Amino acid sequence: MDAIYDEIRVGLHAVWRRRWLALAVAWGICLAGWLVVSQIPNQYVSSARVSVQLRSVLPGQDNPMAQADQQRDVDRVRQTLLSAVNLEKVVRGTSIANSVSSDRDVADRVAALQKAIKITAQPDTNIFEVSATIANAGASDAANAKLAREVVQKLIDIFVEANLADTRDEASQSLKFLDEQIDQRQRQLQDAEGKKAEFQSKYMGALPGTGSLEERMSAARNQLAQVNSDLAAAQSGLAAVNGQMAGTQPSLPGTAGSAVGPARARVATIQGQLAEARGRGWTDSHPDVIALKNQLAIANAAARGEPLAGGDGGAPNPLYLSLRSMQADRAAQVAALTQRKAQLEADIARFDGTMGAQPAVAAEQASIDRDYLVLKDQYDKLLASREQVRIRAQANNETDAVKITVIDPPTSPRKPTAPNRPLLLFGVLIVGLGGGAAGAWGLSKLQTTYPTVQRLEKASGMPVLGSIGEVVSDAVRTGRRRQLKLFAGGAGALVGAFLLLMSIEFLQRGLVA
Repeated sequence: MDAIYDEIRVGLHAVWRRRWLALAVAWGICLAGWLVVSQIPNQYVSSARVSVQLRSVLPGQDNPMAQADQQRDVDRVRQTLLSAVNLEKVVRGTSIANSVSSDRDVADRVAALQKAIKITAQPDTNIFEVSATIANAGASDAANAKLAREVVQKLIDIFVEANLADTRDEASQSLKFLDEQIDQRQRQLQDAEGKKAEFQSKYMGALPGTGSLEERMSAARNQLAQVNSDLAAAQSGLAAVNGQMAGTQPSLPGTAGSAVGPARARVATIQGQLAEARGRGWTDSHPDVIALKNQLAIANAAARGEPLAGGDGGAPNPLYLSLRSMQADRAAQVAALTQRKAQLEADIARFDGTMGAQPAVAAEQASIDRDYLVLKDQYDKLLASREQVRIRAQANNETDAVKITVIDPPTSPRKPTAPNRPLLLFGVLIVGLGGGAAGAWGLSKLQTTYPTVQRLEKASGMPVLGSIGEVVSDAVRTGRRRQLKLFAGGAGALVGAFLLLMSIEFLQRGLVA
């Protein structure tokens, strides 16, 4: 601990012995540093907060996609606000215009504003902050503070005008583009309709059905399959009726013109019901057919014991007559289905002949129909889009779909945000004092002197018998006091210069306020 204390005492003594050098170095560092600090221009920041409210004008705009489109429009205007065109409007619309004389000056001012202006959006809100930092070295602090506010105000004006004008221009350009596309699609659609009509007249006019060749042939084949199924069922029914007629007598036994007994009449009625049931397609296992057979057996037993009412003649059998009627219906149905089958086979043969003679016809028709459907779909979508854009543009023009509100107007800065000049001035003073002390101490290390007996013993390696104190005369003492006063005056002048600079700084701030 004593060694450290001795080192400190030795260092302070060395600096004190070279105090004039330390003062000169301190003055040099402070003057240079204060000059550099004085050349740094004050930065004045003006800021404002703007709110953008998206309001749904039409019922269709309530959906998230419409609101997302509006939000993208606002974001796009906010991002393009710092474009060279808009910043040139700021240069020419503020007091910056007084300091420009050529296009190059305007470009330089625009480049400087791009770095000086900052637009920050607050998260999860439609509020964003516009700020401008102005630090012109050739202008006064009051002018810089005023210019910062002017720049922010001009940016807000440009934002409002650009948003409204951009909405109208975008709607107008969209309608113009849609009209051009609709006219183009309409001409293409007319050409496609002409090709389709020409193809129909040339190839499809004599062919049955509607649609393409594949569709018509497919429909004909499906109809032919259905007709074949119906014809097979009709032929089966006709064969069944013919088999029943072969086993049925045309007339009942008895005298011609005589009345039939009730038992035989009952038999004839049940036989007619049984024939009708089989004509419907019922099999022998059907419950109603089984019941009719049982009734017929009972009726036949009763009819056999019933005496005949007349001679050898007989009355017409009702079952036979019913079967003949069913036979005629089945035969007519078979004939109609056969004729329809022949017609369908002839149509299919014509389709096969057309496609075989000209195999590219089907491909050509498919291409024409596909082009027509694509153009028709595009045309309908363009018409719907144009009407939607027109209605939305009209609603936006008559109402405020996007409402812009200035929450906090541009502030008028009263003090600079940077640099912190008082702190820099004080820092330069501290660095100057430290540099002066370091210079004096460093010089002491270059000179071989021994301020204490212990240093001399350590350096020589020999014991020191004693030391002689300095004898100061009155004249020397008087001279030293005079030099001390001069040194104190120089150090005080350095501190006074620092205080003067601080006073000037605060005075300038007061003038801005």
